[in-house]
Amino acid sequence: MSETEATAGQPDQADITDYNDPNAPWNQSWDQEGSIANWNDDVIKEFRENSGKVGGAYAGGDLILLTTTGAKSGKRHTTPLGPLYRGDTMYVSSFIEDKYPAWWYNIKANPQVTIELRAKTYQATGKVLEGVDYDEFAAWVLADNPLLADFQSKIDRPMPLVVLTLEGEV
Repeated sequence: MSETEATAGQPDQADITDYNDPNAPWNQSWDQEGSIANWNDDVIKEFRENSGKVGGAYAGGDLILLTTTGAKSGKRHTTPLGPLYRGDTMYVSSFIEDKYPAWWYNIKANPQVTIELRAKTYQATGKVLEGVDYDEFAAWVLADNPLLADFQSKIDRPMPLVVLTLEGEV
């Protein structure tokens, strides 16, 4: 769906206040034959065709394309993510309940990433937060972001937190 196609019936991102909201993008079902990878391919294509704007479940929300290098494969992988901010610090997390996302492992193994933000592409560094850095940042996130706090209350492991630092436009 292009940015010009109607998004009637789609909630504004600001209206989603509960992790279990059935209208939240992370709770949308996808065709099991096509898998989530194919769904991501469509979002990536639309993002690139519309200078970072997409329709559907992510209409009106801020989105980035994060390209990492596979921790095991060494291949490049691009994932659409909703960036979050603590002041000027960009960070990302994930609502995957049973494991950390592949991009988290990729950044842990190789922190050099590429970020597409709106119509621009940047070289960047990702930092997987751990230890004291994680504890301090997570305390702030849980106090400031009700959706992530709700998610954290429903899982048994620490939510993934990665800080992204833009280094220069490509």
